[in-house]
Amino acid sequence: MTAYTNPTGQTSPTVPGDLFARHQTIAGLRALADFLEDNPAVPVKEYGAHYSVHTRVGDDAAAAAEVDQVAALLGAEVTDDRPRGGHYIASKTFGRITYRIVHIPARQMAEHYAHISYRDNIRLDHTDQDGDQGSADSGRAA
Repeated sequence: MTAYTNPTGQTSPTVPGDLFARHQTIAGLRALADFLEDNPAVPVKEYGAHYSVHTRVGDDAAAAAEVDQVAALLGAEVTDDRPRGGHYIASKTFGRITYRIVHIPARQMAEHYAHISYRDNIRLDHTDQDGDQGSADSGRAA
């Protein structure tokens, strides 16, 4: 295995656990491709699929730099939706399969976690099989 080189000539450190995961992922993708080729009756997604990877580095600047590095290797443009509360993404399509690396800024993750922190406080009553929508208390806070 070789380490990736970014456009400035610097290499990113290779982590041994990452090499194992990388090897297993590549082997799995090849095995899946072989299986699908050998079994034409097995359906595939008509419009392809995405292989998404999320950045794992510490802060927003380092994560954006990782996306930039992968974008350079892919020969792809970066989509920066951070000013609108979105993500920082680079992607490239290989046939009908798209590889995508995504950075979700810390602020957006914090807002997401704050938003979903209320999910256990709302309980909907179950509907019965006859379509009855439950009691008048349906959808009230716990």
